[in-house]
Amino acid sequence: MNIELIQALEDIEKDKNIPKEMLLDALKAALESAYKKNFGSKQNVEIEIDEENGEVNVYSNREVVKEVDNPNLEMSLEEAREIDPNYEAGDVVSVEVTPANFGRIAAQTAKQVVIQRIREAERDIIYEEFADMEDEIITGIIQRNHKKNVIVDLGRTEAILIPPEQIPNENYEPSERIKIYIVEVKQTTKGPNILVSRTHPGLLKRLFELEVPEIHDGVVKIKAVAREAGFRSKIAVDSTEAEVDPIGSCVGPNGMRVQAVVDELNGEKIDIVNWSEDPAEFIANALSPAEVTGVEVDEEEQVAVVVVPDYQLSLAIGKEGQNARLAAKLTGWKIDIKSESEVDEEILESMDDVETDGEEGSNFDFTEVDLSDGLS
Repeated sequence: MNIELIQALEDIEKDKNIPKEMLLDALKAALESAYKKNFGSKQNVEIEIDEENGEVNVYSNREVVKEVDNPNLEMSLEEAREIDPNYEAGDVVSVEVTPANFGRIAAQTAKQVVIQRIREAERDIIYEEFADMEDEIITGIIQRNHKKNVIVDLGRTEAILIPPEQIPNENYEPSERIKIYIVEVKQTTKGPNILVSRTHPGLLKRLFELEVPEIHDGVVKIKAVAREAGFRSKIAVDSTEAEVDPIGSCVGPNGMRVQAVVDELNGEKIDIVNWSEDPAEFIANALSPAEVTGVEVDEEEQVAVVVVPDYQLSLAIGKEGQNARLAAKLTGWKIDIKSESEVDEEILESMDDVETDGEEGSNFDFTEVDLSDGLS
């Protein structure tokens, strides 16, 4: 331990942005532990490091008592007064107990502490850097596949793409560049643990923000996102300015903007619909590309009955119910889709059940109509 150590600590402070005082405090604690390990743990010792020349001294602190029970922690009044006649019972006497070979132990300990502190500081810096990037997109390079997990190199650290966050049937080849969504950043003893996703709805939202200037500027807003990663997604958009078409802005000239997002997601189909404060209108829009002829909503139960033309029924429901399912996720409503012929049949059945002779229980009042004019 000499001036070279102090110089090294100052260099680390400049290069790694780790305060020298923090390193010295850690070094003192480590040296205290090393002293007790080698020379007896039942002692109250204090380490001092000269910040000018790096000299290390060990002091044993013992309380002055009339009768000594523990010589490691106590000192008799007579012994204390041999050092200084002014000592009284209850005072604490510091006696230097630096071992002859403590320099070698100190040097080894210093190296270990400095290396450990540098690692910890770098972990903290990386954690703080990526903790601020939660809910953001980052580009990484696929490093390797490990037990179905994909390890992505982010430069200063790695991220883990676990199976539930991987797009079905998407291949992850080493050295391939990939855009991922940062879901969560956790600090662990081994450094930051960064969980990323390719299936999160936030990835779709951020990709549109990158491709559509109007979204980045706040003129067009993405109000809702529903996604079945790798297959189909829906986004609801709105404009803060009447002259700006939110859907047109997202589609872009010749569909270039939406196509860029589709390409990044390896062909995932994307429906862009207008958002509306009116639940019935929003639900009708959400079922696009199907045409809707009527929507009846129960706001208390958050249930909507949607009527579509017969030839649009399969389109409204979608393959394996996908379109209806995504529309329900997008709006937050439970949606019951019926064809016009189904509704007609229900009306006829309800009419058959109605008594028409004027007795109590009739739901409808019928008026005679003269059909002589050709009405049928």
